[in-house]
Amino acid sequence: MLPVTATCFLKYLLNHQVFTRRTFSYLVTSRNLQGYANRRGHSTSTPPTPCSETTAQYEDLVTSGSLRKDPLQQHVLQQLVLLQHKLQHYNNNSYLKAQSPRELSDAGAADEKDPVPAAPPPPPKGFYLHGDVGTGKTMLMDMFFSGVANSRKMRVHFNGFMLDIHNRIHRRKQSLPKRRLGKMFTYDPIAPVAMEICHETCLLCFDEFQVTDVADAMILKQLFQTMFEYGVVVVATSNRPPDDLYKNGLQRDTFLPFIDVLKEHCHIVSLDSGIDYRMLDQTGAGKLYYLTGEPGAEAFMDSLFEELALRQRSLTGPRVLTVLGRDVVLKKTCGSIADCTFDELCGRPLGAADYLEIARLFDTVFIRHIPLLTLKDQARRFTTLVDNLYSHKVRLVLLADAPLDRIFVHSGGEDERDRQLLDDLGLTGETAEHLSLFTAEEEIFAFQRTMSRLVEMQTESYWTRGDRSTSRTDVDD
Repeated sequence: MLPVTATCFLKYLLNHQVFTRRTFSYLVTSRNLQGYANRRGHSTSTPPTPCSETTAQYEDLVTSGSLRKDPLQQHVLQQLVLLQHKLQHYNNNSYLKAQSPRELSDAGAADEKDPVPAAPPPPPKGFYLHGDVGTGKTMLMDMFFSGVANSRKMRVHFNGFMLDIHNRIHRRKQSLPKRRLGKMFTYDPIAPVAMEICHETCLLCFDEFQVTDVADAMILKQLFQTMFEYGVVVVATSNRPPDDLYKNGLQRDTFLPFIDVLKEHCHIVSLDSGIDYRMLDQTGAGKLYYLTGEPGAEAFMDSLFEELALRQRSLTGPRVLTVLGRDVVLKKTCGSIADCTFDELCGRPLGAADYLEIARLFDTVFIRHIPLLTLKDQARRFTTLVDNLYSHKVRLVLLADAPLDRIFVHSGGEDERDRQLLDDLGLTGETAEHLSLFTAEEEIFAFQRTMSRLVEMQTESYWTRGDRSTSRTDVDD
């Protein structure tokens, strides 16, 4: 601590704005005095210096050998750090309080004499990071997110976010009064749902931004337009550039305006270094991927389950999960460990909501008897399952019929569901060739990401991070 006289003198200089914030931070070594300088710095004409903790964290990971130095990653991180600093004291209250043009026009001529409040300055632009699998997009976004000292921030997988949006829309529709015979009225729940999000958060970070569902595609423009209008800053990662989102999807013409909205409010940054860092050699956590034909594979998985179960304060038995009013039964669990078959998780009509609940409750999941995966419902469910488990750092032990690089099979043919949907939509086979639903382009791309993630999930560093027994902080969405 500085002597009292020196402290008083420095405060005198600050009050008269003789020193800049940077000069003061060099002179003062006390953490409390540095905090005081930070508060006073906003009143000076010198722009604040961006926080360096995130950059230092990245450099430490490179120095320790946990990361390989990547100039492109460093460049993107520098841009994110600048946004990080802008958001330290940011909130969107001024945008929520400002009246929209429609509200001003509805106010009537009597209000025309009143002065119109000045519009707040444009909010900070967010970022849309896109690139191939394993290039570090999620890592950079998470480093950025953890360094933002703002209580009104949210980081969520895009599938989980859209699931929440649909649930909110459903609740609002259910709360409407019953329509009387002969009385017609229209109600648009998207805008009020968007306003709920705007009041809850001013920074939204999305992992795996992708649009494969026509229901999502139809509401995204209005949803995001409202959020951007009311000052919500978005940072997202995606395997697709904006122009390729929902490529060849049904009714894509109605989705295209959303792409323009996204480009207007986010910096579009490519993180395509051409390297999948997950596929590089890393220290393994032991054998976690077994083949069905291997001698003793089942017995070893049984032994590993028993070893992990000994650390749990629970008995082995079935567990019933309640998801959206439905019961999902897992036959063999023990505390935070679930031992399941592939058919149990992907052979039933389960979805993102079910997998999110599994990821929330369990830190280790065994999946046995994974067959060769074709472009059908089971393969799509498996990619969704792995996406959610990976996002929550859930550990996996797998038993499959084929090695990881050969487990996904592109059959090239239509299944019964596709043929039935073709008939329902009145589409010819020639038209269907241009739809991603039938070309399976999205599924192939998603499974490339799944294979990359499964490789990382077998590393020692991933296995260690996924052990919740050390922190006991279960993941919530």
